[in-house]
Amino acid sequence: MSHPGDPVPAGDPAGPGARPRGRRTGGSAVEDILEAARVEFAERGYGATSVRGVARRAGVDPGLVRYYFGGGKGELFAMAVGRRAIDPATTIADLVAGGVDGLGPRLLEVVLRTWDQPGGRERFRTVIATTATGHDHLVRDFLAGEVLGRVRAALDGPDADLRVGLVASQLAGLLVARHVLEVEPVASAEVDALVAAVGPVLQHLLTGDLGHR
Repeated sequence: MSHPGDPVPAGDPAGPGARPRGRRTGGSAVEDILEAARVEFAERGYGATSVRGVARRAGVDPGLVRYYFGGGKGELFAMAVGRRAIDPATTIADLVAGGVDGLGPRLLEVVLRTWDQPGGRERFRTVIATTATGHDHLVRDFLAGEVLGRVRAALDGPDADLRVGLVASQLAGLLVARHVLEVEPVASAEVDALVAAVGPVLQHLLTGDLGHR
């Protein structure tokens, strides 16, 4: 039985019409695999994590992981760490629908609260660790296509790409300081305080004078 948001099965290694051993009912296998993947990526990093290791932690056959995540480890990472952290189809779309005015503070608040959720710090550290293993394209493609791409579509002018890139650098730097380096008082500051201080900076990068032709 499939559930909304479940990945579409990529094909069964056991042959057409057959189902891999270890399949569970009620869609529980997908959640078990994703949870196991989050733990494996967090503890072992991207390079040392394997489909077989995820399957072992989830208590399923490796064929079941490939059945649901045909893209392999990359697709598994994106689902477990990236796309599960923020739903761009609704969250970012709603932000952009509110117009460019005030978009900087709104975007910052959503990003901060997303990674401040339970387990968010660990997921963010996993994302950062992944960029250092030569698989940074997974993070970049997700951010560029699913998150920042939607913000870019709301901007006009020849410098829109630069504006979005500057916003991305500010967001990334703030998140690293807060969740990786744990620079105080940024690490323990309330979200509202950070939005009040940094939100106007993001808004200026989106709509203000950048001081160049």
